[in-house]
Amino acid sequence: MGFVFGLVLGIVVGLALVVGFVKLENRRSKLRSQLATTVAAFARMTVEDSRKLLPPDYYPSWVVFSQRQKLKWLNSHLTKIWPYVNEAASELIKASVEPILEQYTPIILSSIKFSKFTLGTVAPQFTGVSVIEGGGDSVAMELEMQWDGNPSIILAINTLLGVTLPVQVKDIGFTGVFRLIFKPLVDEFPCFGAVSFSLREKKNLDFKLKVVGGDISTIPGLQDQLEGTIRDAIEDSITWPVRKVIPILPGDYSDLELKPVGILEVKLVQAKELTNKDVVGKSDPYAMLYIRPLKDRMKKSRTINNDLSPIWNEHFEFVVEDESTQHLVVKVFDDEGIGASELIGCAQVQLSELQPGKVKDVWLKLVKSLEVQRDNKNRGQVHLELLYVPYGMDNGFVNPFTPKFSMTSLEKVLKSGANGIDATENEKEASQKKKEVIIRGVLSITVISAEDLPPVDLMGKADPYVVITLKKSETRNKTRVVNDSLNPVWNQTFDFVVEDGLHDMLILEVYDHDTFGKDYMGRCILTLTRVILEGEYKDSLPLDGAKSGKLNIHLKWMPQPIFRDS
Repeated sequence: MGFVFGLVLGIVVGLALVVGFVKLENRRSKLRSQLATTVAAFARMTVEDSRKLLPPDYYPSWVVFSQRQKLKWLNSHLTKIWPYVNEAASELIKASVEPILEQYTPIILSSIKFSKFTLGTVAPQFTGVSVIEGGGDSVAMELEMQWDGNPSIILAINTLLGVTLPVQVKDIGFTGVFRLIFKPLVDEFPCFGAVSFSLREKKNLDFKLKVVGGDISTIPGLQDQLEGTIRDAIEDSITWPVRKVIPILPGDYSDLELKPVGILEVKLVQAKELTNKDVVGKSDPYAMLYIRPLKDRMKKSRTINNDLSPIWNEHFEFVVEDESTQHLVVKVFDDEGIGASELIGCAQVQLSELQPGKVKDVWLKLVKSLEVQRDNKNRGQVHLELLYVPYGMDNGFVNPFTPKFSMTSLEKVLKSGANGIDATENEKEASQKKKEVIIRGVLSITVISAEDLPPVDLMGKADPYVVITLKKSETRNKTRVVNDSLNPVWNQTFDFVVEDGLHDMLILEVYDHDTFGKDYMGRCILTLTRVILEGEYKDSLPLDGAKSGKLNIHLKWMPQPIFRDS
């Protein structure tokens, strides 16, 4: 009986295990099928599909959605033909680049030429390609290239003393994006008339300089000057919007070349809190400004000796070729006399941030290098007034004399806001003489009050008063003294006759009155551009050079424009 019961129980348990195993396998098979379907669905997903599923915040920082397709086939073919490309391209590049280097030769050198130039045995790698949507008469694409080459490049550097130095350029590393534009599209093979190329984005450029048989650091300033020359030559010769046009079919392709589209007016007002580069005394700062680093397009301010908060108040004008991608660069140097100037700091402004026809007042923080995104060290600030005026802009700028009349765009803006003079009677005289607009008028300034001034006296108070100065005419006036107050109220109005409002500026200096002298507390500096354009305004200005405090003022402009021969 026990045997029969055990046999039945064993059969039942065995059947149960078989049935369970079959169900488990069926379930696993179904899950595998569902997983395969899911994987197949993911395989068919596009980048846009993945972006729809999850917002960018959910992706880790190392996930990058590339818009460029891979080019393994192109790299494979380029590696095979590179020895022939090297031989053909080396002479072409040498002949093309030498004249460009001559344009950027530093003043401490007489000439720069190639004594040897080959691209080496390592071919560049194209890491991606993307098509740029544009107009219907062109096709544009961008190629991302990376090159860690082993070229043999030796420069023959001739100094002003007649000494020739062989300098080797080695360990070149480059990553960038080139843009190719096939335009115009035609019905004749190869279906486009010309191709233009440009370096759209320079992501990285590293190289080393070495004097053959010597040390380049033994010549002070030479390495920095040469590196700057090479980078500037690359930056300005092939970097967008500069482009090289190669005709494919006969025709006129001058419309593809880089052309001016407007004028940028820049007023270099001042700088403050500059880093001191001198061991004895203070730095002697000057500024270099440019959009393109060509010698004839770079502007230099005058040098202000022994001052870390210089006031320049100088006006410059620049030609703009592409306001969407170009930028204004400002570099502040310490003048070392006969030695090489030392960089204090630099900054840049994207022209795309400017509203055409509108004056923009900006303070720019100086950094060590424009290539470095973060710089926590305080190197000072520089103050600019900017005005971008595109050619052909309908802005109400009236020429009071003749179409050939020479007047800066900023003068035109100020002129358009002032009371005009009938120019008909002057047309004949203006055809013989070039005239210049002088923004003349009366400036009325009310010094209302000050707030939160720093204590100067031993009792934690101050006896403040304000000295108002027109810089160009050196006309001065001052308020009364308010005793024992860090929040003085003056409400005093002063009128100044301004002979040249475009180039003059107002300086407000706050002092503490003492029986045997005065203590400087801080100052505010402002140009007259805003009050001339707006006619009247109130403002609260922070005190420069003080730990705290601000000055409340009211300005009013009564114009009286005049003209003078120049």
